Amino acid sequence: MNSSIAERWEQVQERITRAARRAGRDPGEITVVAVTKTVPPERILEAYACGLRIFGENRVEEAEGKIPQVQAMLGGAVAIRWHMVGHLQRRKARRALSLFDVIHSVDSVPLAERLSRLAGERGQRARILLECNVSGEASKYGFPLDRWEDDAAQREAFFEAVARILDQPGLEVLGLMTVAPIAPDPEAVRPVFRRLRTLRDALAARFPQGSWEHLSMGMTDDFEVAIEEGATMVRLGRAIFGERPSS
Repeated sequence: MNSSIAERWEQVQERITRAARRAGRDPGEITVVAVTKTVPPERILEAYACGLRIFGENRVEEAEGKIPQVQAMLGGAVAIRWHMVGHLQRRKARRALSLFDVIHSVDSVPLAERLSRLAGERGQRARILLECNVSGEASKYGFPLDRWEDDAAQREAFFEAVARILDQPGLEVLGLMTVAPIAPDPEAVRPVFRRLRTLRDALAARFPQGSWEHLSMGMTDDFEVAIEEGATMVRLGRAIFGERPSS
């Protein structure tokens, strides 16, 4: 039999607690973003009933249809916070700002500038994370940072981009995000998470005026290792909702 969302969520919480304690961390430091790609509103409400309040979507189009449905089913109560965790195109930035509380996937200065400008028009600040490709995988989005520790040119190019982004008046930079490679053994991607953490520490030293609180890293197959390496946000889909139906 398939486990229920409630059973899976209980198991996830236990795994988070154990991973945090192995690293000498408080489990309360870790925020779970329940990723609802292809998950229907009814099942999102099941997760809501279990206590989950932060949900993530990968695509603007799917979110535009789903978020209003979920809010209507909750009677209009603004109890859920939505995070954009997938790649965001500049032309969809306006729509994303109207849907999401946090955007995890800002991967260029032009996208950051557009979000800042649009947020300013709305009289708000966009809360963002900078997506960093620290694995070097060609299929991954993000600022290229697979050699940042040893490649001064790569490192300084990113630091220059960060300086420009921090100067944007319509943005609140919360930290960094990465997507690790898929690997049969989670230990294989530990260096990826460690590289993002050390990059965050370098940014905090270089730009102390910024807030570098969050590391969004770790998904269903590797979130425990990510927590051991400092993740403050983990993005979990299958761990909570089960396997997605095949298309």
